[in-house]
Amino acid sequence: MNTAATATFSTKKIAALVDQASERVRKVALQTPLQYQARLSEMYQAEIYFKREDLQVVRSYKIRGAYNRMASLSEDQLEKGVVCASAGNHAQGVALACASLKTKGRIYMPVTTPDQKVGKVRSFGGNFVEVILSGDTFDASSRLAAEDARRTQSAFIHPYNDLEVIIGQGTVGREISQQMESAPEVILLPIGGGGLAAGSGSYLKSQYPNCEIFGVEPAGAPAMFEAFRRKQLCKLDQIETFVDGAAVQQVGQNTFPLCQEVLESVLLVPEGKVCSTILKLHNEDGLIVEPAGALSVAALDQLRAKIKGKKVVCVISGGNHDISRTEEIRERSLLYEGLKHYFIIRFPQRAGALREFVNQILGPEDDITHFEYTKKINRQAGPAVVGVELSQKAHYEELIRRMDQYGINYQEINNNSTLFELLV
Repeated sequence: MNTAATATFSTKKIAALVDQASERVRKVALQTPLQYQARLSEMYQAEIYFKREDLQVVRSYKIRGAYNRMASLSEDQLEKGVVCASAGNHAQGVALACASLKTKGRIYMPVTTPDQKVGKVRSFGGNFVEVILSGDTFDASSRLAAEDARRTQSAFIHPYNDLEVIIGQGTVGREISQQMESAPEVILLPIGGGGLAAGSGSYLKSQYPNCEIFGVEPAGAPAMFEAFRRKQLCKLDQIETFVDGAAVQQVGQNTFPLCQEVLESVLLVPEGKVCSTILKLHNEDGLIVEPAGALSVAALDQLRAKIKGKKVVCVISGGNHDISRTEEIRERSLLYEGLKHYFIIRFPQRAGALREFVNQILGPEDDITHFEYTKKINRQAGPAVVGVELSQKAHYEELIRRMDQYGINYQEINNNSTLFELLV
């Protein structure tokens, strides 16, 4: 079906098409559980459920849209093969769909894609998939993939801006409606390009017209938020790519109008808050989620007053967590929570200067976790980059008071992005 025609479809029409697609999608996608979350329900005095799309075979909902799109192709189109671009989850969905439909696929991924993700794509696709590492960014890979599709007349499987993909993602919402014993009152849907929010949002709004549905984006990649604010599509000049499964410069021209119709608003969550949520879900609930998968839960604080006493559903969109990122996630969480602070400190170039700093400045439960210093010849003082981890956020003011009291020559760099990126 022509991608450009999607915007002419109402949410009601999308919902009807989701019903038709559900049996097709179920051939490869699991009906994931809707789980009650006791800890969060008590914390927010609400009835909170997780839709666990991280438990799919490819560990994200992306298999739904990819398979629905490919299963709608004619035999001639399937014979020519398919092309897509992705930095992770969509690629895995297309790869599994290629193997299931016995269709050749060429999957373009940025050269910066971690080996773990590339390996998973090859594993799911087997001999049916060729992974092409090209371009430094997703946008560059996407342009190359689109050129390939035009040149070879292959079907381009867009990650979100396609009617059949939107419909496939809408089956998440259909399952939620079947699994709820009574109507949900608030639903949170993560947003990257908008396919999940457009498809599942349309279906859920058709079933529960009084339900409030919120989209959630990372603060560093607010493409849908800005489109809502400006009331038109816009392309962001630059984005923070940490929440890689939800970081796009521009949402879909077809997902945007549908999201406008079904979403109350789009909430932005700082990347540090996402990291804190990932760690809490792992440590307290035993869930392993990727950054995009934590977005809906990370937004609950913003809706604390609204959701009290209500039935709430958070879609956990993916669980493709790269373990090599764990230390970065912990670091970002500490910075966001105000528990870690970096300083440039000019220490006197004499024996015992650092010992005095530790004994006089640090609290009994505080710790130096980062220290870089090079002794300079014939200078009275030399700068060091010092990272201090606090046991409590409230200790920060006392730390600063003691540094001022003892005349420490310091400059904090947490909020100086240029110095921070250069030195830490």
